[in-house]
Amino acid sequence: MKITEHIKQANKTLLSFEILPPLKGEHFEHLEANISELLNYNPAFIDVTYHQQEVEYRELPDGKLEKKTVRKRPGTVGISAAIQYKTHTDVVPHLICGGFSKEDTENALIDLHFLGINNLLIIRGDPVSNQKYFVPEPEGHTHALGLVKQVADLNKGIYLDDELLNNHPTDFCIGVAGYPEKHSEAANAQIDLKNLKDKIDAGAEYIVTQMFFDNQKYFDFVDACRNIGITVPIIPGIKALSTKRQLMILPQTFHIDLPEALVKEALKCKTNAATRELGIEWAIMQSKELMERGAPVLHYYTMGKSDNIERIVKAVF
Repeated sequence: MKITEHIKQANKTLLSFEILPPLKGEHFEHLEANISELLNYNPAFIDVTYHQQEVEYRELPDGKLEKKTVRKRPGTVGISAAIQYKTHTDVVPHLICGGFSKEDTENALIDLHFLGINNLLIIRGDPVSNQKYFVPEPEGHTHALGLVKQVADLNKGIYLDDELLNNHPTDFCIGVAGYPEKHSEAANAQIDLKNLKDKIDAGAEYIVTQMFFDNQKYFDFVDACRNIGITVPIIPGIKALSTKRQLMILPQTFHIDLPEALVKEALKCKTNAATRELGIEWAIMQSKELMERGAPVLHYYTMGKSDNIERIVKAVF
């Protein structure tokens, strides 16, 4: 079922969460065990992230550096199919610009279509570790907007090869990312909103937000979207604080602010275990308020761990 159909048919706030593909070498059962508790709460869908290849430099015995390209978390398409058919839960694989040419993208979409996976979350993706700025593949997309347009074209039966005789249309439900605190590369909030509306106008049907820790930022973001004519569902993304180090890492990595009240309480914590408890309590508070205000779905970022998310979900759903 499409994400928009889940939301349309529901008379309550739904549950979803995002997972990482296993590290290369790990077995599917490792991931399955990690999400098994969350499956007890009947999530409407599960997102599966995509990770492009990275460049590593390794020192050789003679002191020279060897450049090696590695992909640490392959298997997004395979993991998505395994989850959907083993758990009978709809999946939403992420599709990114980085690492894909337009032809690579079309072939990946054809694979997903054949597998019966008809939901996508489309994002540009971050620069790889050795790049200061995002660099697309040759013949790839520079921005998520181009990727949205390609998927929307394929939904109309428009392929890259305009001489195809059997150009059967796909039927993907397209989701995109939204940033309540503005995308880090956008000149200002107004430009960021315009970019988001362009993606909706191009065919995106729902929005999942970047994590935030102050619900008012989400409410203001929804209002701003509605004011410029964005009417699609806007799903809040929730991350539970789990270590004191995240007080520094999360703002640096995701370009978000942490509320003063949360930081003040986190600084009182003597251990990471205490910080994790605080993070659970804060996320429960966030979740309950978002649910009371009519959020269509509560979408949790697990970051590869599920025990704290399970406790949050148990308290809320």
